[in-house]
Amino acid sequence: MTDTKIVLIVDDEESTLRGLKQGLADKAYTILTADRAEAAIEALREQTVDVMLTDLRMPGMDGLELMKMAKKISPHTQTIMLTAYGTVENAVDAMKHGAFNYLTKPVNLDNLELLVKQAIETRELVTENIELRRRLEEKYGFENILGGSAAMERVFESVRQIAPTKANVLLLGESGTGKELIANAIHANSPRREGPFVAVHCAALAKTLLESELFGHERGAFTGAVASKPGKLERADGGTLFLDEISEIDLDVQVKLLRVLETWEFERVGGLKPISVDVRLVAATNRELDVLVKGGAFREDLYYRLNVVSITVPPLRERREDIPILVEAFLAEFAAANRKKVTGITAEALDALTAYDWPGNVREVRNVIESLIVLTQSPEITLDMLPAQFKAPAEPPAAGARRPGSVLLPPGTSLQEAERLLIEETLRKTGSNVSQAAKLLGVSRRTLHRKINEYGIRAERDDANPPS
Repeated sequence: MTDTKIVLIVDDEESTLRGLKQGLADKAYTILTADRAEAAIEALREQTVDVMLTDLRMPGMDGLELMKMAKKISPHTQTIMLTAYGTVENAVDAMKHGAFNYLTKPVNLDNLELLVKQAIETRELVTENIELRRRLEEKYGFENILGGSAAMERVFESVRQIAPTKANVLLLGESGTGKELIANAIHANSPRREGPFVAVHCAALAKTLLESELFGHERGAFTGAVASKPGKLERADGGTLFLDEISEIDLDVQVKLLRVLETWEFERVGGLKPISVDVRLVAATNRELDVLVKGGAFREDLYYRLNVVSITVPPLRERREDIPILVEAFLAEFAAANRKKVTGITAEALDALTAYDWPGNVREVRNVIESLIVLTQSPEITLDMLPAQFKAPAEPPAAGARRPGSVLLPPGTSLQEAERLLIEETLRKTGSNVSQAAKLLGVSRRTLHRKINEYGIRAERDDANPPS
C-alpha cells in the first residue's frame, strides 16, 4: 500500500475500543475511534475512511443505522459489523444492507486483521473500477470527439437521442471521419456501457476468416481449427458489436448476419448448437449501401435491418471550423508523446491547413500533425514546414479543362464509372502502387484489389497483384 489507510472503530465500550486499536496498531493503519454513532458520522464527514468497524448494538443510533448513514456520506467505505449477539438473522440483515462482513465478540484478532485487509482491497478495487469507468467515459464519450461546429453538434445530439435505445445504428461517412469514435460514444452513453464494445473491421478479413471471426468455430471445423473459439458475437454479449466497412461483407455471410438480427441466435462454424446473444449492432460504411442494394452487391433485407437509425458523420471540408481545434489537439498530443517542446503553430500555417480539403479527414490531419512533430526541431510549426500540397494553391483551371491529377466527370456519370475513373487516376498518380493508392483512397489494400479486378483495371506493377 502506497498510502496510509484509515480504519474507524466505533463501540460504546472503552475496553473494546482499546483492544481493537491495539490489535491493529502494528499494521500501519491510521486508527480512529468513536464511542457513539454521532461521533463516527463526524469522523466520516471530515476524512476518507477506508474501513469502519462498528458494534451492532449501541445506545441511540445502532450500528445498522450508522452503516446506512455512512453509505450516504462515504459510499465506498467498507463496514465490518461487530456484535456479541451473533445470530444468522443479524448477519443476513447486515450483509443485505451492505456490510462487508460480520464478526462476533469476543473478536478473533487474526480474523479481524484478515477481514480488514480484504475490506481495504475491495475498496481499492471499487475505486479503481470507478476511475476506469470515468476514463472510458471520457475517452469514448463526447470529450474525445473533437469539434464544435454546428454539423458535429447535430451528430452529438443524434447520439444523445439514439444511445439510450435498443435500435441498430448505421453510421455513414467518408473514411477517416471518426465513425468508430461515434460508435464508441453510442455504447458509452447507452444502458450497455458496462458491457463489452467489440469492433470488427470487415474489409480486413477474407470471407472464411470473417465468418469465423464473427461466429466463432468448433474444433476441427477447418484446417488449423485445433480448438473451439468463440466469435466476436459471443464476446459482445450484453454489449455492442461494431461492424466497420459492412459493405465489404460477402453475400453468404450477409445471410447469416441477417438471421442473427432476426433471431439473435447462430451456430459457430462447424457447430450445431444454437447460441443466443443479446447484442446491439452498430455498423459503418463509407459507401452508399442503397446503390449496392440496387446492384445486387448487398442484401436489401439486411440493409433495412441495419438502417433502423442512421447518422451521417460529415467530412472535414464541410466543417472547416473544426480543423483548428483538431490541429491544436493533435499538436499537444504528439508533442507530449514525442517529448518535443512545440508550443504552437503560426497563423499562416494554420490558415493553409484550414483551407485544405483533407480527403482523408480526421485520420489525415492526425497523420500530418504527427509527421510534423516528429520531424521538427522548432518550437513552432510554420508554413514552410508543411508538405507541398498546403503551400501554394493551384491556379483555378479554365472552364472545361482537366487539371493534372484530377478526374473530369461529366454530369450524369454513374457512380460505378466515377469510382472506376477515380481508381485509375489514383493508380496512375502512384505509378500503379496499390498500397499507396489504397491509402490515398482511404480503403484497405484488399478492397482496392477487389475493385481492380471488378472493373478490369490494368495495374502494371507487381504490387498490384492480389496477395496470395
